Amino acid sequence: MADMPSPPLPPPPAAVAAPAISAALTDTTVQVKSTFRGARIVLYGAVFDASARPSDVVVLVRGPEQPVRLTRKQRFAGLWLNSRPVVFRGAPGFYRAASNRPLEDIANFGVLRRLGAGVDHLTINAPEEQRIETRYGVRDVVVSRLGPDYYDWRRAVVRLKEKAGLYHEDGRGVRFVDRGLFRAEIALPTGAPTGVYRADILLFQDGRPISRKARTLTVEKVGVERALYVWAHKRPWSYGLAAMAFALAAGWAASAAFRRD
Repeated sequence: MADMPSPPLPPPPAAVAAPAISAALTDTTVQVKSTFRGARIVLYGAVFDASARPSDVVVLVRGPEQPVRLTRKQRFAGLWLNSRPVVFRGAPGFYRAASNRPLEDIANFGVLRRLGAGVDHLTINAPEEQRIETRYGVRDVVVSRLGPDYYDWRRAVVRLKEKAGLYHEDGRGVRFVDRGLFRAEIALPTGAPTGVYRADILLFQDGRPISRKARTLTVEKVGVERALYVWAHKRPWSYGLAAMAFALAAGWAASAAFRRD
């Protein structure tokens, strides 16, 4: 009896694609004019996961670094006086953390700290050693992250930024609008610094970040505001002298006008 041909083997199962995330900004450039009153940028995206496991989305937006100048009240001879100015370098001028639920419910302390996710975990890279800097005739102390007061100064920086609306954390800032589709709003206040911002969009499953996308946003001054900004930063002495001359001229003109009356 002849051997019967063996039935063909079934094709191997297709490899399941790893979960991934994708996102985009409605605007990638914000122009700051004299009439600027803040802006709202919408970030939208999608989660791609064939297994449809529960997912969390975290959006971290960090603006350009800006030095923060601080003083502390000290008691001296019965009087409360300001201490020598302290400059805290390495702090972002803007920070937003948004997620679909509170960050502490998404991942543990170690993961959040490693990613800088949340105001309490925000990375602020102060210099290794304390030093003295002199700018425009004023001697400032640059705080060190190794100093005993580092965390006190860091908390002060965060408080000031939060009060100005520049640091914010929103545990309901990301909304899923459909299966796998989400959106978030990035609110830029009037005092948002100019420069390049970085938005990191992270996909979490089971408390672990498994996919990440990065997008950039540019905030720039335009028109007369940009010309004055560039002048003030590239030629501060001439800008200062011009500002003083303008103030003196304006004062003289006002005085002359009142004398005629």
